[in-house]
Amino acid sequence: MADVVHACQGDTLDQLLHRERALGPEALGTVLAANPGLAALGAILPIGTPVIVPPAAQAAPVERQLLDFWD
Repeated sequence: MADVVHACQGDTLDQLLHRERALGPEALGTVLAANPGLAALGAILPIGTPVIVPPAAQAAPVERQLLDFWD
């Protein structure tokens, strides 16, 4: 299911995606395709602009190996 996030003051699309969903620049194409007309709003999104984040753009959980300094 797609999520909807909303822009804050001064947000660019990549800032919004990074802050709300920890997504990088590789997700921009997928998000722009899911939001027709979003690019026409300009580099800085108007406050409150809804942005659909499709499941294909969602970040996969990152598995990190933890270090134990006492073993």
